[in-house]
Amino acid sequence: MTNAPPHKMDHDEVLRFKLEAWRREHRDLDEAIRALDERGTGDPLTVKRLKKQKLALKDRIAQLEDELTPDIIA
Repeated sequence: MTNAPPHKMDHDEVLRFKLEAWRREHRDLDEAIRALDERGTGDPLTVKRLKKQKLALKDRIAQLEDELTPDIIA
């Protein structure tokens, strides 16, 4: 029996994991906003705050996707 070290995630794996978590959070915010709008129970300030949070998350997702995409010289 060998004492192999536990799998260590490389930088790209960590980024992909983070990216998937942010995408899931973005979908959750989208669903929450939609639910508040459909029920008409959403406080306009809360909905605005959620939309702003969703937009900031979208920007972070795009930045992370750019970091994971290799530069291709055409």
